[in-house]
Amino acid sequence: MAGAGENLGPEPLSTIPPEQQEELKAALKKGDLVAAASKAREVLASLDKVGLNIAVTGIAGSGKSSFVNAMRGVEDGDRDRATTGVTETTSKPACFPHPQYPNVILWDLPGIGTPTFRADTYLQQVQFDRYDFFIIVSSPRFTEYDIKLASEIQGLGKRFYYVRAKVDQDLDYERRPYDQSGCLKRPSASRPPQYDEAAILKTIRDNCIGNLQKGGMDFQQVFLVSNWSTNEYDFPKLQETLLHDLPSHKRLAFLRSLSNLSKETLKEKKKYLMDQVWLKNLASLGAGVVPVPGFATERNAVLLVTFLTQCCQDFGLDEHSLDGIARRTNKPIEELRAVIKSPLGQEITKDLVLKLLSKAVGGAVKNTLVFNNILPIVCPVLGSVVSGILSYKTMYSLLEGFLNDAADDAIRVLEKASK
Repeated sequence: MAGAGENLGPEPLSTIPPEQQEELKAALKKGDLVAAASKAREVLASLDKVGLNIAVTGIAGSGKSSFVNAMRGVEDGDRDRATTGVTETTSKPACFPHPQYPNVILWDLPGIGTPTFRADTYLQQVQFDRYDFFIIVSSPRFTEYDIKLASEIQGLGKRFYYVRAKVDQDLDYERRPYDQSGCLKRPSASRPPQYDEAAILKTIRDNCIGNLQKGGMDFQQVFLVSNWSTNEYDFPKLQETLLHDLPSHKRLAFLRSLSNLSKETLKEKKKYLMDQVWLKNLASLGAGVVPVPGFATERNAVLLVTFLTQCCQDFGLDEHSLDGIARRTNKPIEELRAVIKSPLGQEITKDLVLKLLSKAVGGAVKNTLVFNNILPIVCPVLGSVVSGILSYKTMYSLLEGFLNDAADDAIRVLEKASK
């Protein structure tokens, strides 16, 4: 019989805080299924409550409020967007929870170096300890205030990231002297004969790094972004960097909030959510030792419906996410729905779960009465049958299949939206 840890990935339980990892491992080692399942449910509940506070700062007009909206997948017309403008629109730290994952909060901080927020007291005024890390947004260049702020953040032991916004505007300006084929309209000693976007971006990047080095910051990484084209330039790379720099137990919260900007992001989501499959499976098994007919079934049916619904949202397949993708890419939402091949394109109900379970066990489950008698099934730690006919491994494979289907659908939606 498969053991409880047989299907774990290369970093088992990596999304769990260390103290909870030890408690869960201790219960599994003792073969205490009830305690292990109870701990798994406790861990799942705590993961849903993990908070992440991201500070976004920069001088007035740098694009920080638009950046906050872009990170949250919010557009100008949306009700809960951060107010944008060429003058300072933020008079105090403004809290903007992610619309679908409210535990992930972006804070739009007032610009540094104003009479109200002086450089020497800025971090104290904006409550420095509240934030997990800082993103310093600038355009067209980093100022002495940005450099001073970064130095103080670094000295106090927190991470910060430089973001150079509005590169799309720079490219549009540089593109004007060239025709549609990319050839220079009029000869000029100051411009190359052929338009070269990569060279322009390199110049912007080198200029930023040189400016920072002149200010005394030995920093080699600057992210060039457009707040209106989050799947281009360095936006996906920025999100991947932020993810990998976070403590392991906070990565899942941030990862779930990310838009599906690239196949790499989807791959990371799938990797971290696989731990959730293992935990949810383990949590469901504890119900099997409760000698009340139908109790285990109801718990597991709800668990599976909840898991499928969460998968859809995490991979951007729910109606809200598809609508946002359609608006950002100017694609009809019907075209995006059409590429969803798995049953996840349907309304997720208990009947749908029953249908998928029936298929997974070769038709053994034919009605709700049988369903009531087979879930959950085997104690993976003790190797003894708790109830019914489905094995732990079968249940794990079923949940894994749900996750794989969602990931495949998300890739098809991404490809369709990118065309």
